[in-house]
Amino acid sequence: MNPAKRREIFRRLQKANPNPTTELKYATSFELLVAVVLSAQATDKSVNLATARLFPATPEKIVKLGVAGLEEYIKSIGLYRTKAKNVVELSRMILEKHCGAVPQNREALEELPGVGRKTANVVLNTAFGQPAVAVDTHIFRVANRTGIAPGKDPLQVEQKLVKFTPPEYLKNAHHWLILHGRYVCLARKPGCPQCLIRDLCEYRQKTKDV
Repeated sequence: MNPAKRREIFRRLQKANPNPTTELKYATSFELLVAVVLSAQATDKSVNLATARLFPATPEKIVKLGVAGLEEYIKSIGLYRTKAKNVVELSRMILEKHCGAVPQNREALEELPGVGRKTANVVLNTAFGQPAVAVDTHIFRVANRTGIAPGKDPLQVEQKLVKFTPPEYLKNAHHWLILHGRYVCLARKPGCPQCLIRDLCEYRQKTKDV
């Protein structure tokens, strides 16, 4: 895909949604971190239902709750036992190693239990405004299907998006692509007839109106 076409794709996505953000509900960077850890292999909707009862939350509150206490809040979410252990331990580490503040660099974030590259990128981008791109299944699909940033694995797609996305669009690229994948460029049947970048997309098997 040539740079002009890629720029036009992001221009249209921006025009349709000038201020995109995550659908996870949170009020602080710590709450965002917790929500993203809980969202692994779970829907944002299910996480929001659980965190509506748990939040407001601080590292101190989570450590005081303990694993068993936290499980009571999040047992409606998949893998809740493992996630409860990770969230309590990451809260303890944030208190002990970072004076209670969520670290703002990738290395420190990835040292926290339950935090991988994708989670770190979400926090860096959404909480701290850094031009990081978290590649989930939606973004991986959209990047490959459209031709914006084809790659064989999430890291390759991430590196291409960071390299080829016009700088003025990089901060919000993650949100535009995830929302596009979640609501338009669906896995089984992409909504090509309703797609605002259909004419720019390089996917050959576009769906048609019935």
